[in-house]
Amino acid sequence: MKELGIYIHIPFCKSKCHYCDFVSFSNKKELEERYIKALNNEITKSSKKINREHEVTTIYIGGGTPSFTSEKNIENLLKNVFENYNVSKNAEITIEINPGTVNEKKIKKYRQIGINRISIGLQSTNNKLLKTIGRIHTYEEFLNTYNMIKEEFNNINIDLMLGLPSQTMQDLQESLNKVIELQPQHISIYSLIVEDGTTLQKMIEENKISLPSEEIERQMYWLAKETLEKNGFKHYEISNFAKEGHESKHNSNCWEQKEYLGFGLAAHSYIDSKRISNIEIMEEYIKNIEEENIKNNKVMQEEQNDEDKKKEYILLGLRKIEGVKIQQFKNKYTDNPLFLYHKELEKLVNEELIEIDGDYIKLTKKGLDLANLVWEEFI
Repeated sequence: MKELGIYIHIPFCKSKCHYCDFVSFSNKKELEERYIKALNNEITKSSKKINREHEVTTIYIGGGTPSFTSEKNIENLLKNVFENYNVSKNAEITIEINPGTVNEKKIKKYRQIGINRISIGLQSTNNKLLKTIGRIHTYEEFLNTYNMIKEEFNNINIDLMLGLPSQTMQDLQESLNKVIELQPQHISIYSLIVEDGTTLQKMIEENKISLPSEEIERQMYWLAKETLEKNGFKHYEISNFAKEGHESKHNSNCWEQKEYLGFGLAAHSYIDSKRISNIEIMEEYIKNIEEENIKNNKVMQEEQNDEDKKKEYILLGLRKIEGVKIQQFKNKYTDNPLFLYHKELEKLVNEELIEIDGDYIKLTKKGLDLANLVWEEFI
């Protein structure tokens, strides 16, 4: 039976963070009811094209801020998925939340409707830094939220960011220490990326803020890696650390090139060797579904041939710290990647960006710092 992941996009936010370029809105709450109805419609009708040989093993509700919408909306969306798809009894079901958008009632409801993993956006324990990047919460508000969540859930991820405006090594170390003390099962560490058109970009251009140097940012990354590993977290993907057995299955399946369906505004799907996205204009997305023209929401991004899939398998696999397992590549594609990509691999080995370690092709320490150069060889 083929595994299938499901991603559900909730694009509403209480406030838009300064660095965010995701398709999300803090000024379209009046469209929420119509959007949720359209989203449910898309989920139902898309199921007609998926046979029961697909087993849904992960569901991920992201955004935006999914916890900003009512728990009833989340309940109805999940109920719809369970009614129309073959969902595994052991499926990993994650929802993203932000501090200040949940209460005890909402958290208890999440547990009751089958959610078993929570991902909380913290980013930093430093209130000054949180304010600078436009987060709506303080560290103290995060703690209140976290303490409520841990009463109901034992699979919790906390997001942290590095390379923030004026962030120091000491700031990051303090955040790491405080988060580790909370004993979550998973921690994600992301570098701040300045995206075009964001408030953050404008603040930088106007010299209102400054970012740490690239060298300092890399030092921050290695500080985070060493600190988390010393405290029992397994570094299993470039940006992700987990206690044993708590790796994100949804993300891991994506890195292993397994199929998934994306529902909602701007959501992406990977099915039958095709990468398809939904359009990004909310009013148009809703209107197309209301008028039963769902196909008009779909944009073909890529239809892969065998060579595309093989290269992508290598690229995605190199995100994992263990790397690409050579035998698994052979099992899936019959070819030996060492022969198929001997020129690319030889170049990267000579540049000390990757190494061949037994049955694995994986990034070196230098490769972790310069991963984009590695991936470029397989694009």
